[in-house]
Amino acid sequence: MKIGIIGLGLMGASFGRALIKYTSNVVYGYDIDETSMLKANLLGAINIPLTKENAKELDVLVIAVFPKLFKSVAKEYLPYLKEGATLMDFCGVKKSILKSMKEFAVEYEKLNFIGAHPMAGKEFSGINHSTPLLFNKASMLLTPIKTDIFNESEIKNLFLSVGFGEVIITDGETHDKNIAFTSQMCHIVSNAFIKSPTAEKHFGYSAGSYKDLTRVARMNPEMWTDLVMQNKENVLYELEIFIENVEKYKNAIANNDEETLKQLFKEGNDKKLEIDLGRKK
Repeated sequence: MKIGIIGLGLMGASFGRALIKYTSNVVYGYDIDETSMLKANLLGAINIPLTKENAKELDVLVIAVFPKLFKSVAKEYLPYLKEGATLMDFCGVKKSILKSMKEFAVEYEKLNFIGAHPMAGKEFSGINHSTPLLFNKASMLLTPIKTDIFNESEIKNLFLSVGFGEVIITDGETHDKNIAFTSQMCHIVSNAFIKSPTAEKHFGYSAGSYKDLTRVARMNPEMWTDLVMQNKENVLYELEIFIENVEKYKNAIANNDEETLKQLFKEGNDKKLEIDLGRKK
């Protein structure tokens, strides 16, 4: 297949590098930043620069940009895509993306539209941190808007071919509710935790637990602001639950209530075990 990628940051460039390393697909790529284009060629993230003129050759176009930019970028390239081509995104939220895709599907009846979210990443952003191994054993979440069984199967196989361990079909609402908890909340908690004055003195006093908790305190502020604000209702719901639970620990400690604190720790421990065991069944 001929696959176009717009946005050659961590996700877009890693996908291009994986496609070129593990498959025989031809990768067309574009980024607004000229330096990223030069690096994409040097790193083997693209075979051919993507233009509006050669976009007509694409079987798949992936738009890997901030959610707020998706609609405007898609509008630029949709008129040039051939019949039967598939438009996808790599955005971390789906509500606004899928709304735009539904609108596009009415106008472009002969194109396929599938939302996509690779459940992989790093605390670092940009093409310099891209790697063809980024998606190894990760899950890919797909939210089909307009496609057929053959096309959906072809897209699933495409992602499996570059290292994804599983492809999960879901809907936008379920996606955004779960991502608020598994991704956006993790970044908020980590980012808030690192603001303690004690963090500046942690060297020599920290180990794995500190490293695990603070890894995603590093982030792209612009991107994560966009992701959180586009999913604010679900994030606020999870924040309320988190604050309520943290208050319970705080009150138990302040009141020297060891029994309650022990019970809270037990509940959290048991919940984690229950969830992990359920996944293995």
